[in-house]
Amino acid sequence: MIGRRTVLLLALLALACGRKSSRSTDAANGKDGVVALNGAGATFPFPLYSKWTAEYNRLYPNVRINYQSIGSGGGIRQIVAQTVDFGASDAAMQPSEAAGAPGKITHIPTVIGSVVVTYNLEGVNAPLKLTPEALAGIFLGEVKKWNDPRIAEHNPGVPLPDKDIAVVYRSDGSGTTAVFTEYLSTCPLYTFEAAEKEDS
Repeated sequence: MIGRRTVLLLALLALACGRKSSRSTDAANGKDGVVALNGAGATFPFPLYSKWTAEYNRLYPNVRINYQSIGSGGGIRQIVAQTVDFGASDAAMQPSEAAGAPGKITHIPTVIGSVVVTYNLEGVNAPLKLTPEALAGIFLGEVKKWNDPRIAEHNPGVPLPDKDIAVVYRSDGSGTTAVFTEYLSTCPLYTFEAAEKEDS
């Protein structure tokens, strides 16, 4: 695990000007008096949103809240296109993304979590301290061995093996990846730009 955790702040994206009427919303707000709210976005908050909406529906049976966990990028695209009432993203929208919306986008923080790096190093039971510089080196492919001086320096007395570090990461875009790479980009050694947030 890393000493300093990267904070993931889930933002609920609401379009201030209201969205285009859809067949489902028109029907839901019709004869039976049921109000429907449709949202889409990041997968990270889906379990919590499901519990919240179920409890809210129990208290207010005439309100139906439907949330599709399609990823941060999908939530942003749908709120901009006005096909949902709200979207959710692990990372805040960029000005260029918000510029495509027909009205003002309001960001409402709803969930906070952490992004951590996990590792599996057989024979080492002590928790490792991985500095931002060490992490940047690992993900840049410059720190290749567990006994690299940039790791050993901050883990005195830990028997670090002369073994290759096998890095596992998502190959597609993701909101969580965007948050993590934004953290890495604060380290001068990390020269890549933060990743795009397609799905999460």
